[in-house]
Amino acid sequence: MRIARLLGGLALVVVIAIGVHAWLTRNPAVSGNQITVYYVRASDEHVVPWPVSLGPARDLKSIAFYAATQCVAGPPSTISDVVRFPQGTHVLSVDVAGGTATVDISKEVESLVGGGLQESAEFKALVWTMTTLPEIRAVQVLVDGRRLPTLPGGHLELDEPLSRSSW
Repeated sequence: MRIARLLGGLALVVVIAIGVHAWLTRNPAVSGNQITVYYVRASDEHVVPWPVSLGPARDLKSIAFYAATQCVAGPPSTISDVVRFPQGTHVLSVDVAGGTATVDISKEVESLVGGGLQESAEFKALVWTMTTLPEIRAVQVLVDGRRLPTLPGGHLELDEPLSRSSW
């Protein structure tokens, strides 16, 4: 009888430990009705999380498209000191395969005038946003359907997928 209670108690502890571990290691990018999108502060180049309400879609491709769209649009104008994509830049499509999200951005991104810091910060925010999502480890950027070696400024190579270790 004592052994049965001991084994039952041990089993309960194991189940609780597994549950706590799963809860602590869950993906923070999608939590209930919110996702985490990132932007970069212009003053110190730090990545800042920004919670965004999520619509009804819960499949990875839809969430990835929404996350990329929110990142490119940037946080509300009430948040200052933010590096933003050039006005009019928008996401054309997002595909996810083999751990890589391919994000096709409109050609307005090529009108960037802020130099290397701005170019790097924009794509850093996009990569951090996308790689927070489950199963995505890298981001391949296309501009108007084309894989470019760099943007016109030439500060950031876009011909290979980018990951968090790119910064």
